[in-house]
Amino acid sequence: MKLYGLIGKKLSHSFSKEYFNKKFSENRVDAAYELFELENIEQLPELISAHTNLAGLNVTIPYKQQAVAYCSKLDKTAQMTGAVNTLVINRKNHKIELIGYNTDVIGFDSLIKPILKQINNSKALILGTGGASKAVQYSLRSAGIGFTIVSRKASKPNQINYAMITASFIRNHQLIINTTPLGMYPDIESRPPIPYQYLNEKHILIDVIYNPAETAFLKAGKSYDAITLNGMPMLIAQADASWKIWSGNN
Repeated sequence: MKLYGLIGKKLSHSFSKEYFNKKFSENRVDAAYELFELENIEQLPELISAHTNLAGLNVTIPYKQQAVAYCSKLDKTAQMTGAVNTLVINRKNHKIELIGYNTDVIGFDSLIKPILKQINNSKALILGTGGASKAVQYSLRSAGIGFTIVSRKASKPNQINYAMITASFIRNHQLIINTTPLGMYPDIESRPPIPYQYLNEKHILIDVIYNPAETAFLKAGKSYDAITLNGMPMLIAQADASWKIWSGNN
């Protein structure tokens, strides 16, 4: 039986194990999926060596960018984003080779495609700078949507910090996307510190978090009549893309 899994620091929020094991059972695939919490990314080689039937991994917070360094090869999207969320593990002649992919871009593309016609001013605020943010940036560039990145430190060009988000910024950025873990289970009361009071019915808020289904970020947006979308469609699309990659390498 082949083994697949998810690596991250804290995985109590994840639906991936349930999703994949149900998929394997329904399709009569002789495989299993497990969650592997790693205290640091340096534990990845040990994990792979300890499970000789491990054939592929998904990668989540906070290791999507760090995992790149462990890959022998990257697909084009992983190269362009500088982040991986899917690993193929090849074992040949007692050597282990990791190939990195980024299916988060496929996931976010599927999430945003139905609402592209509703985005009028072609500007977005991306909250966060991690691996998920990199996939969102790539997707928005491909769709021709300009964006500003919001981080706590704002240390790079095209970045601002949260204190710099004014009423004007909110008015001029119809699409606001949370790629941070703020609000993810079990810390469901937290949310990015933006001035929600300036939102209105023209705004679209997307949270890449899927657990809980409605985060504090989305609840706040809805209270000001904004359109809200959670990350469940992104999860499903990127997971299915991961399985397509893994099954193609069997």
